[in-house]
Amino acid sequence: MERFAAFVRMLSRISGIFAILLILISILVVCQMIFQRGVLGQSTIWQTEFVIFSLIAATFIGAPYILMTHGHVNVDLLPLLLGHRSRVALALLASCLALAFCAVVFWESIFWWYEAYSINRLTSTIWRARLWIPYFSVPLGMGLLCLQYIVDIWAIATGRDMPFGLKPEDGLTSGDGL
Repeated sequence: MERFAAFVRMLSRISGIFAILLILISILVVCQMIFQRGVLGQSTIWQTEFVIFSLIAATFIGAPYILMTHGHVNVDLLPLLLGHRSRVALALLASCLALAFCAVVFWESIFWWYEAYSINRLTSTIWRARLWIPYFSVPLGMGLLCLQYIVDIWAIATGRDMPFGLKPEDGLTSGDGL
């Protein structure tokens, strides 16, 4: 399982790098679009759709990296009120529920992507982009996110990672402002 976890973490890092590249490319395309429209006075055809698709893809594909680094928004009031064992149970429950949700989205998005691929669905704009390409980011990102959740659940269940990033002795005391 250690090798599997290391492999999934490597994939999550790669997905994070790819998401960063998509965001950077989107920034450059927006700058190019502003120059083309504002300075050259030309119309833009593909830029807006490209940026929208790229940012959505970056969101889905970058999600495993965010989960791996615990970069997501986390309200830790309840975990701070609980003891360590309850914290572990809460983290496992929350992660299992999130994994189930992501697995359902992954499964359903495969059919959505395949339909767009098999009938060669295109956008209704002048660019006529093939929709299966941006749609692929959903099953890819959700599949990787499921793998990262499996690794996180394993790490918490075996004590390799602390739930919510809190040490067993962390908690709220009267001196902490409450």
